[in-house]
Amino acid sequence: MNKEKFIVCIPARYGSTRFPGKVVALLSGKPIVRWVYEKGCSSNADSVIVATDNVIVRDTVIGFGGKCVMTSENHPSGTDRIWEAVKDIDCDVIINIQGDEPLIAVSTINKLIELFKNNPSVEMGTVVVLSDRNKIASNPNAVKAVLSKNGTALYFSRSEIPYIREKGKEFPLYKHLGIYGYRKNTLKKLVSLPQSELEKCEMLEQLRALDNGITIHAVILGEDFGVGIDTLEDLQKAEMLIKNM
Repeated sequence: MNKEKFIVCIPARYGSTRFPGKVVALLSGKPIVRWVYEKGCSSNADSVIVATDNVIVRDTVIGFGGKCVMTSENHPSGTDRIWEAVKDIDCDVIINIQGDEPLIAVSTINKLIELFKNNPSVEMGTVVVLSDRNKIASNPNAVKAVLSKNGTALYFSRSEIPYIREKGKEFPLYKHLGIYGYRKNTLKKLVSLPQSELEKCEMLEQLRALDNGITIHAVILGEDFGVGIDTLEDLQKAEMLIKNM
């Protein structure tokens, strides 16, 4: 039996409404995208590439010795950008790590890889972490996930889900981390589909998969100290975390 090939692909768009150029912003002296790239290289993946639409990002990646491919500026999501980057590469599973997740744990990447290695039927996977409802419920930048009893995703939202109607009741709140895995044929199918109305409503690309019957399996973490960089305040928070590590 041939060994499956895993590739980490990092979509790194330069434009960002809340924080333009964030993927090349410096975090403890290194561009954010370099932090993500090095985490990918330290994982059990076979190779790592960055997919970008901007020469500044490309030159930054090449400058630190990374591999980078240029893609169209017109992709509606990082998933579409990744497919352009990997469609002609010999690989079986693609791990998508967002270019603004510099502190994602290497062990988190490896757990997602293991999900595919141990379950040939898994088409698509992601990672969620058990979170404090009081801290993230009202934050639209913290995407929440609701899971079924067998660990598959029922829905993702920027709003608080599930909503607890009656005081005194408890229910876990899962924060979605910016990492996905897809078998290559699943990714090909996903990008052939038009953006769904739910996807456009929440601006969450994973809803295109759920809207079209693609099951997303979730790896559940007890905690993860990764910080997605959506704002300048997030960058400052990440700086403090690094100093305290």
